[in-house]
Amino acid sequence: MKIKSVGLALAACLAATPLLAWSPTPDTQKTLRNGRAWAEVLPDTDGAALIRAAVDIAAPPSTVWAVMTDCRLAGRFISDLASCTVLQGDQRRGWDVRDQFSHGNLFLPDIHNVVRSEYTPYSLIRFRKAGGTLQIEDGEWRLEPLDGGAATRVIYINRVKADILVPAPLVRAGLRGSTPKVLLALRRESLAAAARAG
Repeated sequence: MKIKSVGLALAACLAATPLLAWSPTPDTQKTLRNGRAWAEVLPDTDGAALIRAAVDIAAPPSTVWAVMTDCRLAGRFISDLASCTVLQGDQRRGWDVRDQFSHGNLFLPDIHNVVRSEYTPYSLIRFRKAGGTLQIEDGEWRLEPLDGGAATRVIYINRVKADILVPAPLVRAGLRGSTPKVLLALRRESLAAAARAG
């Protein structure tokens, strides 16, 4: 039984490696240094969309982290987010479970999302589906210090699938448009927080 458990754990780690190993290419880094957010959304297995995205923020990782992990601020950079509530745990103890509700639009329905996140301050947030209407959600946020810690590169990776009647290419196109907006709004809120801390 123990050997089987170790084998399953190893298989899970190996399966996750391509997702977690991604980093911006030199061309992508050039885009980021020019002040733009970057995102790609690719078809993945099981009908999921694979999102890879990044943005550079002229604020320390601790400041960006404080904005990202505060449920009360989430609606400021996720424009369609209607509510965010911590159901269990405490990110200061390394994990929590959050209930999030997002409004849909003409093409997408409302989304109820329950996600468990595991935290490594101020560098990594790993998250996965814990309930709600999404069929698949598994990803991470990475915060990499730049300029000796005065700035941060935020990397976002997510495999996501929702049970909706919209063709997958349209869903991917929507995610390709909305993801950079979220990252740029995160940058705006992080810069505002850095200015207040002054």
